Amino acid sequence: MVDSASKTSGAALSEGLRTAQTLSEALPYIRRYAGKTVTIKYGGHAMGSAELGRQFAIDAVLLKQLGVHVVIVHGGGPQIAEMLTRLGIESSFEEGLRVTDAQTVDVVEMVLAGKINKQVVTAINQAGGQAIGLSGKDAQLIVAEKLHRTTRDPESNIERVLDLGFVGEPKTVNPGILETIGSSDVIPVIAPIGVCENGDTYNINADTAAGAIAGATKAARFILLTDVPGVLDKDGNLIERLDADEARALIKDGTIQGGMIPKVETCIRALEEGVEAAVIVDGRTAHALLLELFTEHGAGTLIQ
Repeated sequence: MVDSASKTSGAALSEGLRTAQTLSEALPYIRRYAGKTVTIKYGGHAMGSAELGRQFAIDAVLLKQLGVHVVIVHGGGPQIAEMLTRLGIESSFEEGLRVTDAQTVDVVEMVLAGKINKQVVTAINQAGGQAIGLSGKDAQLIVAEKLHRTTRDPESNIERVLDLGFVGEPKTVNPGILETIGSSDVIPVIAPIGVCENGDTYNINADTAAGAIAGATKAARFILLTDVPGVLDKDGNLIERLDADEARALIKDGTIQGGMIPKVETCIRALEEGVEAAVIVDGRTAHALLLELFTEHGAGTLIQ
């Protein structure tokens, strides 16, 4: 008869062997990304879950310890909406985009560059890393310009220009500060706020800001953490790999639709700017970053 202590010892040894095998299999991928930049857009459900947030922080610290230059850009749409409601500031929308007046952009900056940014920084520090909070205004990291959008009235067919207020897009990204930080043990955590040439503050979509930063740093991987498994085909199955032309074709034929369109377009622009590959990953999956970077099949949809 095998006693319970022997069973426990055997189970522990088996678990240890599985861990050792996992580490051994990850070695080629660890070597691939050592010394390379990985830009991560952190948002969606992963930001709203305390446990997923803790795991994300641990994974970010592990990547840094393995020699990866981690750059994090975070979102915060739900938190902005909550704060505007608490302050009694009404929001209007044009074509699904929040109109951001001077009062609203002050709140946006307060929430993104203040509360949320420091929460992410604190989580990474508590996980054993060293993080520093930035916004696109620091060291002129993101010089922004006003976002111009048009819409066409379906009845009159008249096109009009949308005035979204202080909503911007990156005009230039100056990665010097990130290169300096990357050579240290510090992980930069960036709020998607930019400054235009006359000093005005602009709110920038976090996906767009992250893609522009990934392109400027010539990242090996641009990872978007989302609330879906990745790009799905018309039957709802995950598409594991696409090239840019295939992705454009899927947008054109309606397979990629809704909120996934701007995410895929952001990935394509990042590739055009020098990013090696972009990945749309389900941030609700535990340790999604490690699965994507250090396993054979990765996670989500790879676009390259």
